Amino acid sequence: MTNTVAVAREIRGLDPAWLRDNCQCSDCRDPVSGQRLISITDQAREVTVTTTVGAADGLHVTFGPDGHQTVFTRTWLAGQAAPAVDDRTEDAKELWCATEFPAGPPSVTWRDYLARDKVRLASLRQLLSAGFMLLRGVPAKPGAVLEVAKTLGYVRETNYGRLFDVRVVATPANLAFTGLPIGPHTDNPYRDPVPTLQLLHCLVNAADGGESGLLDGFRAAAMLRAEDPVAFACLARTPVTFGYSDASTELHATRPMIGLDPAGRIREIRYNSRSMQPMRPRLGAAADQAADEMREFYLAYRAFASVVLRPGLTMRFSLEPGDCVVFDNTRVLHSRTGFGASGSRHLQGCYADIDGAESAVALLARNRRRATVGA
Repeated sequence: MTNTVAVAREIRGLDPAWLRDNCQCSDCRDPVSGQRLISITDQAREVTVTTTVGAADGLHVTFGPDGHQTVFTRTWLAGQAAPAVDDRTEDAKELWCATEFPAGPPSVTWRDYLARDKVRLASLRQLLSAGFMLLRGVPAKPGAVLEVAKTLGYVRETNYGRLFDVRVVATPANLAFTGLPIGPHTDNPYRDPVPTLQLLHCLVNAADGGESGLLDGFRAAAMLRAEDPVAFACLARTPVTFGYSDASTELHATRPMIGLDPAGRIREIRYNSRSMQPMRPRLGAAADQAADEMREFYLAYRAFASVVLRPGLTMRFSLEPGDCVVFDNTRVLHSRTGFGASGSRHLQGCYADIDGAESAVALLARNRRRATVGA
């Protein structure tokens, strides 16, 4: 590579094959979509950089052996210097416990959320960072939860429909449709992929009891890791099968309770004792080995459950008619206390996908930047 030290420093640490694959010219990228027009196999196995020349418009690079020429802007190169961050892992989140919210979950009004981009952006950023947001004053009418979901992207339809009713029914297919207390859990762990966002909108709440609860599963898992690393490691490596069936549905998925990324960071929690299936021996494990592994798992499972059930972790609050809570179903465990049969309690819910919320945040932030530049 021939170049001055000052110019060479701009691409130091970047492999020539990486530079060639990320060429931004119109021969290599569609100018409208920005998508690649070439395949990795279109470039030579051994790519080199033969010349680099700094200019006002950026860094001019010539590649060997094909002689392809391109220009990388300094802004683009600078943007590649930061390490890639997975926004779904614990490192990108604000972990919390209930004691940090003595007044209950912070909330905004539906009117402000719709009318003010600044408020919506802050609310959605909180959803992505803390794992939840609470909207008040959403019209307490059937189907309104779908209007909230539209601001996040698209509804994730399941066997429960585009939306589902959470109320007591005569022959419940799920314990959620009774007045019984429901412990901390994530929804639909028997799906692959699991719905990543859940919305619950209160239409009626005249029952005695039925308090809602939210718990940061990443915080609970991080506490387990600090207090009992052996149990944490067991739950992160042991596959658990979750299942659900009714007259028209048969679902199951097998994943660890604590999902990690390749760097070992917490990325997903699947926790639902109601739908957890009997553990089976690992393929090829001898009887004694299988029994030891099961015992280790159940000790670890019990340790995690003990952390999850600590009173200081769950934030409890009452949903009033018009309240809509939105939370990250891959992270936040939700629960409710039991309620009596004498009063009515009716929630409507639906699922959506967190990448829709991430897209909404990116678009709102982009529009605000453009407005600031144009002001």
